[in-house]
Amino acid sequence: MNDKKPRYLLTTLGCKVNQFETEAIGITLLKAGWEKTVKFAEADLCVINTCTVTGKASMQSRQAIRNIIRQCPSAHVIVTGCYAQTEADEIMKIPGVDRIVSHKEKHLIPGMVQAMTAPVKTPAPSVSGDCNASCDEREFKALDVDVFGHRTRPFLKIQDGCDAFCTYCIVPHTRGRSRSMNADEVLTRLHALGQAGYKEVVLTGIHIGAWGGDFNPKASFHDLLTRIDAERPVPRIRISSIEPRELTPDILHLFSASDIFCRHVHIPFQSGDSGILKAMHRPYDRDYLKDLVMNVASAVPFAAIGVDLLAGFPGETDKAFQNTYDLIESLPIMYLHVFPFSARQRTPAASFPDQVHPDVMKARTERLRDLGMAKRRKFLKNLEGQQARILVENKRDRKTGLLKGLTTHYATVLTEGPDTLFNTFVDVVIGKTEDSLVMGERLKPGSEGNPAPVL
Repeated sequence: MNDKKPRYLLTTLGCKVNQFETEAIGITLLKAGWEKTVKFAEADLCVINTCTVTGKASMQSRQAIRNIIRQCPSAHVIVTGCYAQTEADEIMKIPGVDRIVSHKEKHLIPGMVQAMTAPVKTPAPSVSGDCNASCDEREFKALDVDVFGHRTRPFLKIQDGCDAFCTYCIVPHTRGRSRSMNADEVLTRLHALGQAGYKEVVLTGIHIGAWGGDFNPKASFHDLLTRIDAERPVPRIRISSIEPRELTPDILHLFSASDIFCRHVHIPFQSGDSGILKAMHRPYDRDYLKDLVMNVASAVPFAAIGVDLLAGFPGETDKAFQNTYDLIESLPIMYLHVFPFSARQRTPAASFPDQVHPDVMKARTERLRDLGMAKRRKFLKNLEGQQARILVENKRDRKTGLLKGLTTHYATVLTEGPDTLFNTFVDVVIGKTEDSLVMGERLKPGSEGNPAPVL
C-alpha cells in the first residue's frame, strides 16, 4: 500500500499580493493532506502564479511555465495570475499546461486540484473563469489561511483591484475593480496571526489606500488603521505601499503617535515631472510630492520612505527626466524601485506619440537606480550610533551566519546571538554601515547608558 502524500511545487512572479496568494494556496493544500516540495522531480502538481505588469514580466512568466513543464513532465500544471487573466490564448499554445485559472476563480484552486490527481495528464488545457478579458470581479474573495509557516513577517491581503486606470497600467484589467476585506475579518485574521506567534504582519493590496471605498456606507483606510491601533492584534504592522493622495495627514498622525505601525512608507510617485504625471493620469503634481515627503519626514522622524519610479514614459524629454532626478535627489528618500516604461496592450500609453528610445530608457533607469543606491547608503549612515529594535528572522544570514533582523524603518541589521532569538524582538545599537550591510551590537535588557532609541 502506498501512503505517499501528493506533493506540490509553487512558483510566484510579481508583487506581494501574488506572493500572499501563492503561499495561501500552498497552506490550504497542506491542510488538505498535500506535501510541499521544492524539488522538480518530486512534484505531482505545479502552480505558477504569473505577472504581466511589464513586457519583461510577461516574458518571464512564459519562461517559468515552459521551465516547470520541462522539469516536471509528469506533474499537473496550473497557471494563474495576471498573465493568465489576459493572455490565456498564449498560454494554451504551451504544451503541458493542464488548467488556466482566472483571478475570479483563483480562490478555488485548492478544490480544483483534488480532481487532478489522476496519473494521466489532460491532452489540452481547460480554462476556469473568464480569461482573455478584463477582470470584472467586484467581490473580495479571501483565501482561507491564517498561518504562514516559514515567514517571519507574513503578508495579509486586505484589498484587491484598482479603479484608477493610469494610462500605462494594465492592472485594472487583470485584477478588476477595487474591493476590500471587511474590517471584522481583517481584525479576526490579524488576531489569529498574533495568536500563532507572529510579531509583524505586512498589510498588502493592489491599491490599499482605497480600502473601504467599495463599502456602503464607505469606510476609509484610516478607519481600519485606527481600529488596528486600538485592538493591537500583533505587535507590529507594516504597510506595503500607499498612493500619495491616500497618505493623508490623519494617517501620518497615527503613524507618529502609535508604536504599532512601522516607520516605513512606500509611495508610488512614478515621475517627478508635472507634465508626465498629468499624461500618466496621476492625480497630483511635482509640488504635491515634494510637500508630502517633507511632511512624512517631519511627522515621522527616521521614516524610511521608498518610491516607485517609471523611466522613459512616452513624451519624457531630457528636461522632464531631469525634473524627476532633481526632485528625488533633493528629498529624504531611503530607496527607489525603478522600472523602465513597458507598453501594455489595452492601455492608452501604448499608442502615445513620442515613445522613448530603449537605449535612452535604459540609461535613465540606470541613473535613477544609482541615485537610489546613494540615497540608501546615506539613510543607513545616518542610523549609525542609534538604538533600534529588530525583529529577528527565523533563519540566519546566508553569507555571514549572523542573526538577521529588520528594523521598523526597513533596515536589515546583522548581529550575533543564538538561534533562540529567532522570531523575537532584540534591541541593538547600529554600528558601522557599508553599502547595504548594517551591523548591530545587541544590548542586554536594562543596560544603563544606552543611546536614546530611534523610536
